[in-house]
Amino acid sequence: MAADDVIRVVLADDQDLVRAGFRVILESEPGVRVVAEAADGAGAVAAVAEHRPDVVCLDVQMPGVDGLEAARRITAGPNPPAVLVLTTFDTDEYLFDALAAGASGFLLKNASPEKLIEAVRTVARGDALLAPDVTRRVISRATTASVPVVDQAVPDADVTLPGLTERETEVLRLLGRGLSNAEIAGQLFVGEATVKTHVSNVLQKLGVRDRIQAVVWAYEHGVVRSGE
Repeated sequence: MAADDVIRVVLADDQDLVRAGFRVILESEPGVRVVAEAADGAGAVAAVAEHRPDVVCLDVQMPGVDGLEAARRITAGPNPPAVLVLTTFDTDEYLFDALAAGASGFLLKNASPEKLIEAVRTVARGDALLAPDVTRRVISRATTASVPVVDQAVPDADVTLPGLTERETEVLRLLGRGLSNAEIAGQLFVGEATVKTHVSNVLQKLGVRDRIQAVVWAYEHGVVRSGE
């Protein structure tokens, strides 16, 4: 999506008032437009196919097809939109299920309107959205659970970085600290476009789906350690 394009959003929640509130918040922001609403996961999947949005905001608990299954179906399609999971339930179960389903962000419904707008803009530009405390929980789960978040983890014996350049390794370390593309650009004194290219190269070489999984990979393999 070009920087000057309108961010097209699909809202999916089984509560009419919640959807109406989110619509008011998002459409108060210049450059954001809600193109469709859905009351369940099946409707969300259909709306994505019809409208090809940039972002889908999904509730977790909906009748019939829930938000997690909808996320799986949406992200399995060609050129999928970013998925932002919105829920009232701050539990590890929903968090990790959402990430495994391909979500790019996880936000509680009691977040401020400014946080919602920021979240939509963040995932629309290709960044992942996890608050620092949530990131710590992802890392803790990934480094202690018997089944890692990363779908295909590199064997423990292979501690080398698979073809990463020195700069790409530096970018991976900064990703592991939770920095955005803009913050990484500031740290390295380069443009955001350059950082985005480095991040894409890192994801491809590590064989992971997104920057969240790259963070988990970095901690699992000692590229970044807790407390850095």
